[in-house]
Amino acid sequence: MLPYLILGLIAGLLSGILGLGGGAVIIPALVYLFSFSQHQAQGTTLAMMVPPIGLLAALEYYRQGNVKIGIALILCIGFIAGSFYGARLVEKIPDVLLKKIFGVFLLAVSFRMIFGK
Repeated sequence: MLPYLILGLIAGLLSGILGLGGGAVIIPALVYLFSFSQHQAQGTTLAMMVPPIGLLAALEYYRQGNVKIGIALILCIGFIAGSFYGARLVEKIPDVLLKKIFGVFLLAVSFRMIFGK
């Protein structure tokens, strides 16, 4: 259990610093370090985020004036609907293809952030 606690700590730190964690840190770690399938990694990460994990970080960002509540609520509504339908759709995607889709997405985001304006 300690390795998972350490992974959670690292992801939490990166989440607080960079605003990321689940998709960019925990999912790849679960797949490559803990031999989870892509589906297991994504499902476990989504289950992890159900409790108010980001609550303390979000409160601190709010105190510093860095949270747009109205937009966050709208994003939340979209996220709820999108995650529900995404979870239903993902079961139709083979694990190998899902892993590639996930990798391409991360790579595209990385290139955009590194080389974009």
